[in-house]
Amino acid sequence: MVQKAERVLAPRKQGGARGGRPVGNVTRGTTNPNRMRRVDRWLTGAQVRRWRAAAHPLAVDLGYGASPATAVELFERLATVRADTRVVGIEIEPERVRQAKPLEQPGLSFQLGGFELPVAGDPMLVRAFNVLRQYEEADVPGIWRLVQDRLAPGGLFVDGTCDEIGRRAAWVALDAKRPLSLSISMRFGSFTLPSDVAERLPKALIHRNVPGEKVHAFLQAMDQAWLEAAPLASFGNRQRWSAMCRTLLDAGWPVQDGPSRWRLGEVTVGWEAVAPGS
Repeated sequence: MVQKAERVLAPRKQGGARGGRPVGNVTRGTTNPNRMRRVDRWLTGAQVRRWRAAAHPLAVDLGYGASPATAVELFERLATVRADTRVVGIEIEPERVRQAKPLEQPGLSFQLGGFELPVAGDPMLVRAFNVLRQYEEADVPGIWRLVQDRLAPGGLFVDGTCDEIGRRAAWVALDAKRPLSLSISMRFGSFTLPSDVAERLPKALIHRNVPGEKVHAFLQAMDQAWLEAAPLASFGNRQRWSAMCRTLLDAGWPVQDGPSRWRLGEVTVGWEAVAPGS
């Protein structure tokens, strides 16, 4: 079942939910341990300054699924940066929350909820992976806005998608005002061309991988640069991927971060370069 944008939007002053019910739909809930390692590595690496600077290091794992493993992992990874980290795993399905409760510990809790984010205080981070892809593209701006309105100053909302074991991942990062970037992270050996990630693009982009759309042009540019870097394959895929990223940067693509991220099979580009057309 797919839910329309007008059914997920609600005034914040009413708590984000109508009749006390969580805002959103139950997801399929499929998940696996370590599935979110790529985005978590980005959060504790490229974005670590945000977490270190947080006045109140509160994170939400929104829609963690049938198993709370990824919420536990997020807590453990963020806690290496800030010992006072708090993570709340939020699920819209009551039984999933009940099953997660035994794993609670100081700094980690689980509760029933949806996009209204029924937590005390404004989170510095909201991670929602493989959640929005089960809605329609037209729903995305409204859902983004609902979550963005809850972010703490300097906070980040990460809307992403990955395959079942986390080898191919893509995510959009947003602050309280606008989308900031698209990140793509691939395990070397799990793809033939970088554009193989297309089936894992976030909902805002997955239907836009067609000629005339910016994200299509970006994926095509990645493929071309990857093929041109084929002579470096004998030195390893890290060198080849890094050369691809350098070619993209030199061609004018707003590639963010740098070689330390590239060698992980990761590339981040400014949102303006891939934003959907009207």
